[in-house]
Amino acid sequence: MTTVEVDAYISALPPNQRATLTTLRARLNTLLPDHLEVMSYAMPGFRQPGPKGKMVVGYAAFAKHLALYPHSGTVIPLIDCTPFKTSKSGVLFTPDTPLPDALLQRIIATRQAELAAGYGKR
Repeated sequence: MTTVEVDAYISALPPNQRATLTTLRARLNTLLPDHLEVMSYAMPGFRQPGPKGKMVVGYAAFAKHLALYPHSGTVIPLIDCTPFKTSKSGVLFTPDTPLPDALLQRIIATRQAELAAGYGKR
């Protein structure tokens, strides 16, 4: 059911953003094959399997850029994302300069290690 929402989110974007996020979605699906595709915080993303699975990563489109958010304020500061602009919670990119595979894999691996270590458990 949520895949329909993600499809709607992506299909409403301008063509260049739609193409870039469609590719990013496929790349994330490959990196997180057993995870659930969901909408969270009004953006598409992937959640760990199971009823209490934590968000691993989300992505979004804005007027002048796209962004990837590992749903943690501690992941991005640990990674050298040069030459991309970053915030504490995400990395910004454009359709002309998508995230390279190595950077995407490092962000996902760092977030998964953080979750495995118990981040976000009460």
